[in-house]
Order: sequence, then C-alpha cells, then structure tokens
Amino acid sequence: MPTQAQPPPAQPSAQPSPAQAAAMAAVARSTKLTGRAALLAVVICAIALSLAYPVREYITQRQQIDQLLAQQQTMTTQVKALQAESTKLAQTWYIEQEARDELHMCFPQEQCYEVVSGQPAKASVAKPQAVADPWYAKLWNSVQKADASTPK
Repeated sequence: MPTQAQPPPAQPSAQPSPAQAAAMAAVARSTKLTGRAALLAVVICAIALSLAYPVREYITQRQQIDQLLAQQQTMTTQVKALQAESTKLAQTWYIEQEARDELHMCFPQEQCYEVVSGQPAKASVAKPQAVADPWYAKLWNSVQKADASTPK
C-alpha cells in the first residue's frame, strides 16, 4: 500500500511568524528607551542647563539698563532746570528783582517802603503754603488755653 505523507506533527515553532515578530518588535520599541533617544535627552538637558544662567544674567542686566535709562532721563531734566536757573541768575535784572522781593533790599539812591497791612502790591508767582504749627507748639497752646480757662 502506498503510504501517504502525513503533515509533520505540530511543534512549537522556533521562529515566530513575521506578523508575530513585528508585534514583538513594536512592543519592545514602545517600552524600551533606545540609546539614541537617551543621548538626545541628555544633550537637550545639558543645553537647557547651560543656557539657564546666561539667560538669567541677561534679564538682570536688561532691568539694570532700564533703571539707568530712567535715572538718566531724570538727571537730564534736572540739568535742564538748573541750566535755566543758571541763565536767569546770570542776568542782572533777575538778581535785582530777587533782592527786592525776597530780601527787601533797594539801591542806596532809592527810598523803599514796606506795606505791612493791606493788599500786596503785586501777586507773587508761587504762593507759599501755610505751614502747620509743629506738635510742640500745639501742645503748648493747648496748655495755655487750659490754664486760661481754669477759674482762679
């Protein structure tokens, strides 16, 4: 009788099928960190750490520059005001006016009068603000009022 060729018995295959190999490779890749990816992560961290200090210094220096520019602008304004005042003080008429108004002075040939009461001769440019009495003057006034109001 002729013998028929029978299929070989099912044995666990030593080599997986291509589909199984691809699935196992995908699982292995998704869970393992490759050497290139690890190296890339280390390089990115090194770059970030090496840039942190210079960026902080840059921001600090920019803030200092902004403060100095504001200070320079303030100083420029003060210099212009002082130059304008210096220009005024270099003129004779301004010095004479200030001597008359502030120091109550006049030339020897002139006869000066001071108005004690009544309306001022001319309005001053800047009116001085009323200065409040110091605390000790208020205290002394209250003591005097209390003393005056007590019956003797």
